Amino acid sequence: MIPISDRLHNNRSKPMINYWLIGINIAIFLWELQLEQSSQLGNFVYSWGLIPGQITAAITNAIFGNPAAWIVVFWRSLSLVLNLFIHASFSQILGNLLFLWVFGKSVENFLGHRRYLGLYLAAGILTGVMQVMAEPNLMVPLVGANGAIAAILAAYVIKFPQSKIDTVLPLLLIYIPMELPATFYLFWWFIQQIFYGIGSLDIPPFGSNSPSLAYWMQIVGLLIGVAYIKLKR
Repeated sequence: MIPISDRLHNNRSKPMINYWLIGINIAIFLWELQLEQSSQLGNFVYSWGLIPGQITAAITNAIFGNPAAWIVVFWRSLSLVLNLFIHASFSQILGNLLFLWVFGKSVENFLGHRRYLGLYLAAGILTGVMQVMAEPNLMVPLVGANGAIAAILAAYVIKFPQSKIDTVLPLLLIYIPMELPATFYLFWWFIQQIFYGIGSLDIPPFGSNSPSLAYWMQIVGLLIGVAYIKLKR
């Protein structure tokens, strides 16, 4: 199922934050492709991706060792934001940005620019914090805005539960147009995550070694999206 657009019409300002988020993600992914060609992508992802074990080690060292290590904690904590703009495969970035394009515009129009950006960043950061707490010794980099976009999707469904989404069902070379309720995509979001390994970039040893808990941590993003909309009503 490929969502194309919703049928909501809003006369408020253009969703500029949504456009900027999509543009930044595309620009960084193009940079990743260049780094892959020069065999530098692995170093880039391991430097800026979210690695729970590194954050845990830095905090432990700062508390029980050298107080100056708090500088390292701050530096490592930047990955809680930076990892949201790094993607590991073509299918991951295409899926994420498609959902962001279809559902993000209406959520931004409802929340406004600043609160929309706040939701995106808060959901992504808090999902990352929960991943660190759940697997504090994990040394595999976690990347992608999956948790943030899950929050946007949940916010959309809570605010516009009756909305219909224009959808395309691809069957080999045939594309069948249809209309599906927005609530369907809460379910479909988790189904499509299974295929995010398609078109993976060369990030050794990324891929099959990725932790299963990272998949389930997206539920945190969904809950944040629900809570955010409830509080902002």
